[in-house]
Amino acid sequence: MINIASRIIKHKKAVLIAFALATVISIVAQFFVSVNYNMVDYLPDDAQSTQAIEIMEQEFSGAVPNTRVMVTDVTLQEALVFKEKLLAIDGVSDVMWLDDVVDLKTPLEVADNETVEGYYKDGNALFLISVRTGDEVPITDAIYDLIGEDGAIAGEAINTASSQKMAGTESMYAAILLVPIIIFILVISTTSWVEPLFFLTAIGVSVLINLGTNIFMGEVSFVTQSVAPILQLAVSLDYAVFLLHSFSDYRKKTNNPEEAMQLAMRKSFPAITASAATTFFGFIALTFMNFEIGSDLGVNLVKGIVLSFISVMVFLPALTLYFYKWMDKTQHKSFIPSFEGIGNKVLKFKIPSLLLIAAIIVPAFLAQNNTEFTYGLGEQPESTRAGSDFKLIEAAFGETTPIVVLVPKGDVAKESGLVAELEELDYVTSVVAYVNTVDAVIPPEYLDESISSEFYSENYSRIVINTNQGTEGDIPFKIVENVENITADYYGNQALSLGESVTLYDIKNTVTKDNIVVNVLTVVTIAIVLLVSFKSISIPLLLLVTIQSAVWINLSIPYFTNTPLVFVGYLIISTVQLAATVDYAILLTESYNHHRQEMSARKAIAKTLDEKTFSISISAAILSSVGFILWITSSNPIVASIGLLLGRGALLAFVMVVILLPAMLVVFDKFIKKTTYKSNFYEEK
Repeated sequence: MINIASRIIKHKKAVLIAFALATVISIVAQFFVSVNYNMVDYLPDDAQSTQAIEIMEQEFSGAVPNTRVMVTDVTLQEALVFKEKLLAIDGVSDVMWLDDVVDLKTPLEVADNETVEGYYKDGNALFLISVRTGDEVPITDAIYDLIGEDGAIAGEAINTASSQKMAGTESMYAAILLVPIIIFILVISTTSWVEPLFFLTAIGVSVLINLGTNIFMGEVSFVTQSVAPILQLAVSLDYAVFLLHSFSDYRKKTNNPEEAMQLAMRKSFPAITASAATTFFGFIALTFMNFEIGSDLGVNLVKGIVLSFISVMVFLPALTLYFYKWMDKTQHKSFIPSFEGIGNKVLKFKIPSLLLIAAIIVPAFLAQNNTEFTYGLGEQPESTRAGSDFKLIEAAFGETTPIVVLVPKGDVAKESGLVAELEELDYVTSVVAYVNTVDAVIPPEYLDESISSEFYSENYSRIVINTNQGTEGDIPFKIVENVENITADYYGNQALSLGESVTLYDIKNTVTKDNIVVNVLTVVTIAIVLLVSFKSISIPLLLLVTIQSAVWINLSIPYFTNTPLVFVGYLIISTVQLAATVDYAILLTESYNHHRQEMSARKAIAKTLDEKTFSISISAAILSSVGFILWITSSNPIVASIGLLLGRGALLAFVMVVILLPAMLVVFDKFIKKTTYKSNFYEEK
């Protein structure tokens, strides 16, 4: 490390130039990285809905209806004109309305009332349309221009368009709020006005390079774009703090800044490496998710941790040695009072705290397994037009979710039987198929291709099932199961279904399996890193119990408050919180082990708490601020839920590390001594 450090210091100008160039190139490159808002693209290739979408795109020109458009105060003839105008919009591939399920030449009074009111009610017309993926913003803007202020849009396309429009603005708001908060926290934690700028510059450079290197991936998910940069900043800021604090300590022992930096790099290298390693391997677990939004985020966070580590150990020393005089000229007194005596106060409550956590941990574990989950983007806030439009359409027509079924073409009798059985299902308002909309006895080749192509391709027959339920929940998912079971009875695995509720059903099944894999991998990999770091069997166990307890309590709160939780956020945070906050426990335990070799367990933990509570509180405050700012600024339910869970989780981890962990270290001191290789613990004579 000394040889590497000396080379970095010797060539500090070249290091600064190299990082500056890399940063500029990365800033330019990030504008060529596209952001994907379509959750379907992140399902595994073998998912049923993924296969169905591919076949649908190959066989049919029209896509699955994914958006509802309501036009108010129109006659039947005016509604038909609006339908033609909607079809004329570039990117709208299919429009379904009442004339597709009812013969408008006959009086509506003789038609099925429930079917009619699913499309036309009280002078309002509701169209089910298909919007081309990737162009949601211009297409929905064009629809709004057509339907005016009184019209409304709801569904997958407008939710995606709203998220895309808000993403850039919300990221800017998050940065405007977050940077001053982090600077304030760092200013009060240091004794120099400009030192926080060194921290932020070092990590900021690594964040920008990480964003730029995404160009090799081509695109990133909206979750990664929103969460990864801020999370990377929060998690790796400690690395810079470790190094510069060590540099400040050595400058008091030597007048040579370069020598002080060399010593600081050597001393802080093990601590920074251990901290980065636990986070690195924790985030690695995300890359094993089959639902690739988690994998996409995991790759970016792992890449970010590596780049932050390199930036702190290479770029920051060079930057500091160029501008350290600024630190000298901007010194200020510490704003934080001494934490002396906090250790003894905490130890007074060691038994009550152990009993309290023991009483909480089992209900918390059970509760977080029984939380009500959602799997999609969910509703937009009512304060947005998309949110208010959804409420308007729901009030006028209730909820409508179409499911498309693709079955092998050819057997008219089998298709007629299937359609008849689907029409009998609960919550199904109509079934649109050739055999019941045209006539099973009329050969398709006798009709105009524009009509027959709506129902038949070269190999498949398309059946559209309209339901009066939402896109997800117990009932919508039960409808999907019933549809898939019935079609399987007729066509086996040759039948395919697709639609938003089908996609969310597949996401649910995928991420539920991911949950077990990711959690086990996270715990195992971090346990191995801790085992190697501490050369102990018991210490990794105590540290994991401490942080995992905080995770369970955090994830149980939605259950007790009866608040649905976005499952993707739940899955990601169960890994991220453990990986990001285990550093608090490592910092405290390393200091405790050092003091334990010179004094009794009680005195060692008291001294450790006096010395390290402040450092841990600063890290927790930064990570918590990042989470809560994401929660406040994001209208995207997935990003907002990750933010809330992260903010709350950082605070809970801090509480558990300064209250539960010290109590366990004292109570299990003899066990730790016996299960730690060369513990060298102090023994009173």
